[in-house]
Amino acid sequence: MNDCIFCKIAGGTIPATLLHDSERVIAFRDLNPQGPQHVLVVPKRHIATINDLTPADAALTGEMVNVARQVAADLGIAEQGYRLVFNCNADGGQSVYHIHLHLIGGRSMRWPPG
Repeated sequence: MNDCIFCKIAGGTIPATLLHDSERVIAFRDLNPQGPQHVLVVPKRHIATINDLTPADAALTGEMVNVARQVAADLGIAEQGYRLVFNCNADGGQSVYHIHLHLIGGRSMRWPPG
């Protein structure tokens, strides 16, 4: 995808400080953080939405979750807790149409807050 910002980051044409870089997955800090720690875990292969996943992508999505788990541990937030979120399409809050897993932590995620 020529205009996809995440494809450009994965391809190295837009710089980002990577917290993880493997054959299929990258992780980097969100530019609009919703918590003290907010990381995006992104597959290098372009997949527009969660609805575009197939059963053949199960290993990839599992790898994304495992990368998020490791990054949470590396950031020191694994024990206190964190949230993992996929957004899908406009009503689901998706703004970049390349699947990505949000890892958010460093503060309480309980509702109501307190």
